[in-house]
Amino acid sequence: MAGSQPPARRFPVDIKTASALHRLRLISVPEALSFPALLIFGSLLSRISDIDYLMMPLGVLHGALFVLYALFLLDVWNKAKWPFKKVALFFVLALLPFGGLYGDKLLKRDEADSVVAARTAEQEGAAA
Repeated sequence: MAGSQPPARRFPVDIKTASALHRLRLISVPEALSFPALLIFGSLLSRISDIDYLMMPLGVLHGALFVLYALFLLDVWNKAKWPFKKVALFFVLALLPFGGLYGDKLLKRDEADSVVAARTAEQEGAAA
């Protein structure tokens, strides 16, 4: 169908928005896995055995990943103009063990939509 346009998106999308979504997606899986690793290998092992040297490095790693996740989430909120409820959902998912894995699934869909829309806009801009 010549001249047909992709469905309109609710939120403005450009290359900066797509890259912000991609950064959030890249950090969501490691952040989602670092929390259970801290709980299992750090807390649990230090309580049932003499292995307590994992708590500090895992805690620092998880803390750094969580802060990066929060900063990237704020960046996406600013660039993608997400509603507060959506941002709150992703923040709550970051607090739950393995919640970021579900968030990654949602982000994958948003990221794919953003990339397609950004490329379409670039092609339309180049044609004009």
